[in-house]
Amino acid sequence: MKMTRFIRAGLAGVAALAVTLSLAACSSSGGGGTTSGGKTTLNALFMQQAGYSQEQIDAMIKAYETANPDVTVNATYVAYEALHDKIVTAAPAGTYDVVLVDVIWPAEFATKGILTDVTSRYPASWKTDMLGGAYTTAEFNGKFYGVPWGPSTKFLYANEDMLAQVGATDADLGTWDGLLAVAQKMKDQGVVQYPLAWSWSQAEAVICDYGQLLGAFGGSFTDSSGNLDVNNNVGVQTLTWMKQSIDNGLTNPASTTFIEDDVQKSLAQGQTAFGLNWESTFAALQDSTQSTVVGKIHILPTPAGPSGARPGINGAMALGIPTGSKNQDAAWNLITYLTSQDVQNQYPTGWLPNWSASYSDASITAQAPELFAAAKTGYADLIQRPQVANYNATSAVLQADIQKALIGQMTPQQAMDDAVAQSKAG
Repeated sequence: MKMTRFIRAGLAGVAALAVTLSLAACSSSGGGGTTSGGKTTLNALFMQQAGYSQEQIDAMIKAYETANPDVTVNATYVAYEALHDKIVTAAPAGTYDVVLVDVIWPAEFATKGILTDVTSRYPASWKTDMLGGAYTTAEFNGKFYGVPWGPSTKFLYANEDMLAQVGATDADLGTWDGLLAVAQKMKDQGVVQYPLAWSWSQAEAVICDYGQLLGAFGGSFTDSSGNLDVNNNVGVQTLTWMKQSIDNGLTNPASTTFIEDDVQKSLAQGQTAFGLNWESTFAALQDSTQSTVVGKIHILPTPAGPSGARPGINGAMALGIPTGSKNQDAAWNLITYLTSQDVQNQYPTGWLPNWSASYSDASITAQAPELFAAAKTGYADLIQRPQVANYNATSAVLQADIQKALIGQMTPQQAMDDAVAQSKAG
């Protein structure tokens, strides 16, 4: 599955924070692992195109090796599109000790026995120390198959000039109903033809937008048994809301062909007032080489829906240990180092930290206070995409049926009934 992960690149243009780090050397007793001359060698697989840069990860690894002279870490970097298959094909040989895992893969990898269950290694304090949305990133069926490494979700971007023209403020955007009311004013007063732009192409992007709205309406993708469950009242109501926003002329009808990059460009050119997008959009909209609205766009948490809930969509990643690794203990030591608050606080231009305390530390948040403020709320509660072993197939079915409803080939009820029926059949 090709996901537009590269769009969420790591907050370029935000100055890096220098933090003095003092780390005690960790023991790295491998579980019968590879050793040579008393040293343990760990092989780790990372992504090279978003989040932490290769240079940042290399710096983390160098610091880890300095603190742990008995460990050598060999890092491999691949594009996001190659990451899933690389993990799967390498699993039988036990090639890697640490792998970067997308939030949509734990169900598959756990079911297939590819990732190690690390639930017993999780400190109890993490449940409160981590942001709520980040904590569940690598969870499946109540067990954990990795450690979150950088939370991520979509935020609401709002054009402040357009808001001012209709006498509205950020405070009016706390709910989706409030946002629609402001959007209607903008349209009626000729401020902008289509106030809303979305990533509603038949791609993974539409699953993220639908999921964020589904959570706001109080729903979830699956039932208590883990089966796709979107043809209920809430699931259909969510899709109906999306379709009506097109029919009412508030959403740009071209949204059914847009992915996140198109929404970012629409915001950057002042062609739309509101859009959902990932963290990297904040930096892009402040870059005068890409944006005509520098300083005019605010980043806000996702609005609340009728249920009062306002979860974002979980787009995070995690570090896991393949079951074939012979260096399980050493791999865990490396993972807990890389995901630690001290290390993450050094590299907020890659991913923002998992840790709640970081968002109350002025020495960290001062570099991008608006982003950190939105993220503190946005990461507190995230909705998961379907936690099913056949995620790619399930996503493809949902993409197609949501698209059919948005362009009027099916009613929202028919579309969701079809998606659930195909999920049960397949």
